[in-house]
Amino acid sequence: MRTVRWLVLSTAIVAGLTVAVSRAAEELPAATNEANAPPTIPPPASVVPVTPKDAAPPPSVTIIGASDAHGVLGRDVRSAADEDMGHIVDVIVDLTGHVRAAVIDFGGFLGVGSRKIVVDWNALRFGKITNKKDSITLELTKAQVAAAPEYKEDTPMVVLGASGSLQPLQAIQ
Repeated sequence: MRTVRWLVLSTAIVAGLTVAVSRAAEELPAATNEANAPPTIPPPASVVPVTPKDAAPPPSVTIIGASDAHGVLGRDVRSAADEDMGHIVDVIVDLTGHVRAAVIDFGGFLGVGSRKIVVDWNALRFGKITNKKDSITLELTKAQVAAAPEYKEDTPMVVLGASGSLQPLQAIQ
């Protein structure tokens, strides 16, 4: 990988020097003869000219209105009965990048005695979250969440779902 980076960097430097020498030669007065003209340096064989077909296409651009989407990390989570359920600390995605679950820091006081549990993404209701003080609603009771096993990174996780509609992750080949 370092060799490729070095090759790209050295190629760019040589190409830049070639352009600089060519421009300097063009700026010489027309009265100079060939004996006094500076030698021109031909580009090395490793320099490949970039044509428009080699250039990367421009990225797509999507504009999302300020009231149309919001971040969820750190947001408070409350039950349908308005009980404090904690706050979202992580989002779990599968191997294809689809959001599957949220990790909630549940219980405790000021982070002491709390534990992380995983809930199905479909059990969350985002309703009105137009500002950071608005909370996300979880379709589970406090007792159900309290009974959930603790989430530990890099171990199999139990995802708590509101309606039992979760499907196990399939291995992607």
